[in-house]
Amino acid sequence: MKEIKVLGTGCANCKNTLALIDQVAQATGVEVKLEKVEDLRSIMSYGVMSTPGVVIDGKVVHAGGVPSRDKVEQWLSA
Repeated sequence: MKEIKVLGTGCANCKNTLALIDQVAQATGVEVKLEKVEDLRSIMSYGVMSTPGVVIDGKVVHAGGVPSRDKVEQWLSA
């Protein structure tokens, strides 16, 4: 199971990123633990300066803007 955190203060892009990851996980049958992190200190602790940020199993894989569906599929298949 992949532990995925979406970092962001609640903007539309952050919500869209969260929804996209959830959709891709369900479509591909990959089990994920999805968490939304809105606390600014927690976000900064990952070194993310532009949101949304995506952290998978403790590693920042994306920051700034909604990732593409292809990119999310790559993350979940790795």
